Amino acid sequence: MLRTPRLRTFDGRRHRRTASGRVRWAGAVAGAVCAVALANTPALADTAPAPGADAARAAVAAAYKEPLPLERLFDNRAVSDDARPAAADFDGSGGSFSAQDLATAGWTPGRTLDIDATRLTWPRTAPGRPDNVRVAGQAVRLSGRGEALTFLVAGSTKGGPGNAATGTGTIRYRDGSSSTYRLVAPDWRRGPLTTKAVGLPHRNTPGGQRTETTRLYTVTVPVARGRQIGSVVLPKDPGAGVDLHVFSLALRAPTNEWTGSWATSTSGYAAVGPWTDRTLRLVVHSSTGGPRTRIRLENTFAQRPVRIGHATVALQEDGASTTARPVPLTFDDRAGVDIPAGAQRFSDPVRFRVPPGTNLLVSIHLPGTVRAVPVHSYSNQVSFLSADGSGDRTGDRGPGAFTDKLEGWPLLTGVDVSGGPGSVVALGDSITDGERATPGANGRWPDLLARRLRAQHTVPELGVLNHGISGNRVVSDRYPGDGTSGIKSGVSAGNRLERDVLAQTSARTLVIFEGVNDVRAGTTADEVIAALRSITARAHERGMRVVAATIAPCGGFHDCTAQADAHRTAINRHIRTSGIYDAVFDFDAAIRDPDRPERMLPRFDGGDHLHPNDAGMKAFSDSVDLRQLI
Repeated sequence: MLRTPRLRTFDGRRHRRTASGRVRWAGAVAGAVCAVALANTPALADTAPAPGADAARAAVAAAYKEPLPLERLFDNRAVSDDARPAAADFDGSGGSFSAQDLATAGWTPGRTLDIDATRLTWPRTAPGRPDNVRVAGQAVRLSGRGEALTFLVAGSTKGGPGNAATGTGTIRYRDGSSSTYRLVAPDWRRGPLTTKAVGLPHRNTPGGQRTETTRLYTVTVPVARGRQIGSVVLPKDPGAGVDLHVFSLALRAPTNEWTGSWATSTSGYAAVGPWTDRTLRLVVHSSTGGPRTRIRLENTFAQRPVRIGHATVALQEDGASTTARPVPLTFDDRAGVDIPAGAQRFSDPVRFRVPPGTNLLVSIHLPGTVRAVPVHSYSNQVSFLSADGSGDRTGDRGPGAFTDKLEGWPLLTGVDVSGGPGSVVALGDSITDGERATPGANGRWPDLLARRLRAQHTVPELGVLNHGISGNRVVSDRYPGDGTSGIKSGVSAGNRLERDVLAQTSARTLVIFEGVNDVRAGTTADEVIAALRSITARAHERGMRVVAATIAPCGGFHDCTAQADAHRTAINRHIRTSGIYDAVFDFDAAIRDPDRPERMLPRFDGGDHLHPNDAGMKAFSDSVDLRQLI
């Protein structure tokens, strides 16, 4: 006896194929199939559809809607060759990205792009071929667990630059549950430069190429940690001539096996030298230790790739001298790596024990000619640089080749160690950056907090990551976000939150101590408070604990006026009483003069009435209730 085989439809329903080969469908779907078949039959194209045909079409779409790989859904051409600019139409008006500009930035077809601790892939398609999807509720196949979900996106508006494209999508988990997310894609022609992943110098049009900065963005949204993801439903079509384009998406891998020991923020993009075939030897100070290590290099704000020839790590003996032969680092088992514009790279883990509270020397060979680098401008620490043409000196134990000195940290943004309980991130300005603390003594308040954590056993020995930037503000950007600039005070705390806090290795707790530069520049208390609320909400959404520190007094500094102090006082009142923070560290109370509360006590003053000295840094650290960090 022959058995009629059972088959499964795309939505998982069963149907039976008859002996004649026909498929017998369940009632509702059968009606839908018939309605669509009739409506799409050429001979009946002008025939009015049967009643309920629209509903039938919707039923068929729902029945067939299975998650597909993103590239299977590509329906738009964003990239054109400069010689054939009309081969793509990204925005509905014939505009497109230049394939040559993308190649110059290192964004070639199929290239892996590590951005904000997420490994994305630029579409593999050739110029003039579909390379992105315009969101319309499509279901994308994606599996795995992660800390967050990152999209590579841009918005477009037909007819010219427009506002950001927004929409709400759904993440579906294997256990049957789901969560929603809100995706915001800034416009490819008018979105903020300070949050872009990469900026390109031209816009291709059917009439030729135009000199205009075009942008691509990464946007990260929360997921339910620990749950297995099955698929991602993209937002619906924004409509009104606006499109939200997705080029790539990926889960940010968990970093539970690592703890951040040292980190810094990219504060700007600085012209240098040019440097040709030189080696950097950068001095950094660990907070916590571990038996294995890796480093993070970032090409943030850059316009071109940077070539790393080789890198090593060692313990510092004195100056540029190491205690032992430096340990080589690799990148995907290779000595060198090219980092595309706007991207980052972690080195492979290496067996190198990092002691807690110890100076390390991270050496980086730059084999080519470098004219500009991403940099943390103020380090309160002297590092070293070899001369032009000196070659790869990353393996040197002695200081002889390192004839020049550096006062910032180019390219290097992190040192991680294996194991450990996770990290605290200090988000701040020049006070956190250590200005007026003794240079080279590692006496910044985050350094002192790390010492306190190492000296006790009540709470875990967390890593402490210093993401202070001199001159930084909560609300407004200082560095413009594109190109070389003498301004190296970073983008706003809100605009750097993803990179400098949420994407940091095993970051558990955020301590935000910032705002004095805002009120001195005329920003109102209400504006700062709104930004602090937004930062807190975003960090909470991602499962982080948020601690706010009150703003320290600055009376006596030339622009710390009575009005500025009134705004500072209002912000501090909000921090102490709003209840939105998981804890409050009262740094204002720790150093202020009780008789003149707009000023710090003279014994804590670094000399300019704005930046505390070593004693003031200690007062901040000592005022922290360590139990409030967890």
